[in-house]
Formats: sequence, C-alpha cells, structure tokens
Amino acid sequence: MFERIKRMVIKEFIQIFRDRRMKAVIFGAPIVQLIVFGYAVTTDVNNIRTAVYDLDKSYESRELARRINASGYFSMDYYISSNDAIQDLFDRGKITTAIQINRGFSSDLKRGKQTEIQVLVDGTDSNTALVAMGYANRIIMKYAGDLSLKNVRVKPVKFEVRQRTWYNPDLTSRNYNVPGVIAIMVMLICLLLTAMAIVREREMGTMEQLMVTPLKPVEIILGKTIPFAVIGFFDMFLVTAVGLFWFSIPVAGSFMLLFFCTAIYLLSVLGIGLFISTISKTQQQAMMATFLFFAPAVLLSGLMFPIENMPVAVQYGTYLNPLRYFLVIIRGIFLKGNGIDILWPQMLGLFVLGILLMTLSSLRFKKRLG
Repeated sequence: MFERIKRMVIKEFIQIFRDRRMKAVIFGAPIVQLIVFGYAVTTDVNNIRTAVYDLDKSYESRELARRINASGYFSMDYYISSNDAIQDLFDRGKITTAIQINRGFSSDLKRGKQTEIQVLVDGTDSNTALVAMGYANRIIMKYAGDLSLKNVRVKPVKFEVRQRTWYNPDLTSRNYNVPGVIAIMVMLICLLLTAMAIVREREMGTMEQLMVTPLKPVEIILGKTIPFAVIGFFDMFLVTAVGLFWFSIPVAGSFMLLFFCTAIYLLSVLGIGLFISTISKTQQQAMMATFLFFAPAVLLSGLMFPIENMPVAVQYGTYLNPLRYFLVIIRGIFLKGNGIDILWPQMLGLFVLGILLMTLSSLRFKKRLG
C-alpha cells in the first residue's frame, strides 16, 4: 500500500513541476501577493469590545462608563474586578479595550484636582487600537468639559489619560495584516492545486487509467492530497520567511505550534479542494468554484471586517469557515505568543471542521470513482 502511494505521490510531483508556469504560480505568486497586501490598510470599526475596571464605584465613574457605552463606538461587554481579569480577557481575544478608573476619581473631580483614567488597548490590530484610543479620548475630554461647565465654583477639571498598547506597541498595521495574508495565500494555492489537478486527470482521461490499476480509492485520495499538503507547508514556510525578513514581523510564539496548527488547517483546505473537484467536470468549472468559495471565505474570516459587526446570522455562518479559526491562531502565535492553553478552542474547531470536510469529500470522491 505504502509503495503504491509513494509512486502516486512521485507521479503528482512530476506532473506539477514539469510546467514552468506552475512553478511560478506555486512559489512566486504567494510572495508577490504577500508584499502587495502586506501594505494594505484596514477599515474603521465600531462596537469595540470593552471591559470596565471601576475601582471608584461612584456616580461620576458610572456616568463616564455610561457615556462611553452610549457613544455607539464601544460595547461594554465586561465589568471586571481585578487586573488579572484584564490580562485574561486580552489574552483570549475577548476584548479590544479596557477602561480603568482608579480610586479617588470622584473626590478628585469635586476638589478640582487632576485625576487619572487608564485606557488599555490590544495593539494586535493596530487600526482598531488607534480608532479605539481616539474615540475614548474624545469621550473623556467631552466629559471633562461638561464637568468644568457644571462646576463653575471649582477649578477646571483636569484629566490625565495614560495609554498603553499591548502586543503591538508601535501600532504597525503590517504586523496585523501580514499573518492574515499568509493564511489566505496558503488557502488559495492549496485549493487551486487540489481542485484543478484532479479535474485535469478527468479531462485528460487518465482518471479511468487510475481506476483500472490496483490502486484503491483511499490510495488515490492520499496520493493526490499528500503532494499538495507538502507544497502547502513549503509555501507557509516561504511566506512566513518573507514576513519575518521583509516586513520584520515579530513572532512571539512557538514555530512548532504554528507548524502543528498549519497541518490542521491544511486538512480543512484540502478537504474543500477535494470536494470542489468532485462537483466540477472541467478545469474552468473548478477554478470558478474555487473563487466562489474563496471570496466569501475571506470576507467572513474577520480579516478585513470585524466579525462582531456582522449580522448575527452571518456570524454563526463564519463557524463553517476554516480561515476564521486559523486567523485567530496565526495572529495569536505571531503577536501574542499564545500557546495551546489559549488557542485550543480554535484548534479543536478547526480539527473537527477538517475531519468533517475531508470525510465528506472522500465519500463523494469514492462515489464518483464508482
């Protein structure tokens, strides 16, 4: 069995690399697209997930939190009681911003003394961080102005807002964009190769020749998918190297964990490519079907638009998108240094989705062979 699969894999590699243009598509296109999209900017956001750490628990502190929530820019999802809770929420990606109001906030206001408010921002997405800080500063300054007008007998209220950005201190947009583009490039290349190669066998009439050989359906499936998995890993290594040395993207986490998660990710992507090959009769149909899946997958992954801003029904639909899970994983490894203890929900979801897709695609592929 293993010898037959080995011969099938060698045959696939020969078929792929005999075409010079195919080599350019596999190794050149991802680098070019990564460089182009790596400089792209993200759009403005709203409903910024926010936690409030109110140590003062006064009317003034609650009014400030109410104003921030009523602005429409922030969504007060968590009211917490410790610094450790802030760390945990940031690590798990559940909030983008945290507002800390220190003790003595109310008394300082009444005395006309300078007081402090700390705005913590997750700098993983630099664009969102900049927008969040700008919104928070405007709301706080407006509140300070209103208090100064109301309390004419005391000195003008002075605020000192201290900002601290985690994970991406320089707020460089490339640090957020490039890992996402890496995930997209790997998906696109593997989808195209898997779908097109199998359909090409059918168009050339060589699929019938494979069917009369001693090869079993499972051996044909493995022989077809293993080469593209190897290419997927190589492209992942290639574009990651470009991200590191061209864009100077920091990698705070483990490369071994990234390698393992890439394997789970490729399981889903190859399953989708195999499924597309079973519903396509020509290479043109396979290419169109690939892009019909690819474009919505990118839009619904959270790469360009925050998932929490989408309609609720669409948000549930994103759970069927492997790119959604892998974006959280790759950005968590690159920028936050997250480990399995943080990323296991995404890894589990990606693994279950990959098993389901590969099983469904394999069953349909066997049926087409029969």
